[in-house]
Amino acid sequence: MQFIDWSSKLAVNAADIDNQHKKLVDIINELYSAMQGGKGAAVMGKVLGELIGYTKDHFAYEEKLMVQHKYNDNNKHKLEHDKLTKQVLDLQKQFTDGKMVVTVEVMNFLKKWLNDHILDKDKTFAAFLNQKGVH
Repeated sequence: MQFIDWSSKLAVNAADIDNQHKKLVDIINELYSAMQGGKGAAVMGKVLGELIGYTKDHFAYEEKLMVQHKYNDNNKHKLEHDKLTKQVLDLQKQFTDGKMVVTVEVMNFLKKWLNDHILDKDKTFAAFLNQKGVH
């Protein structure tokens, strides 16, 4: 069972961004699967590291497009990226300090984090890109 199911609701209609979002969904689902199998603690560090690395690459890609296409809300969107990155880095620190385990609350945070960002900020940005001919 998937924790997050990719659907057209999450698609922003910019192929590269959608593919990157699908990868983020896969990473979160990997962590959920490990948690369900009682192996959350064993893979949490690896998966959080992968999530942080991939998220940074994804955000850098989006930010490059924002500058390239002169997106008006560039600074606001980048601040959102910085906030989200800090939240995941905080999760990783809590885990490495032994203060956190994989729980349903952690999984729900990651799901909400991804859904909220895609459905609000990225949908708006992608609509702008679509107007610029990026699909």
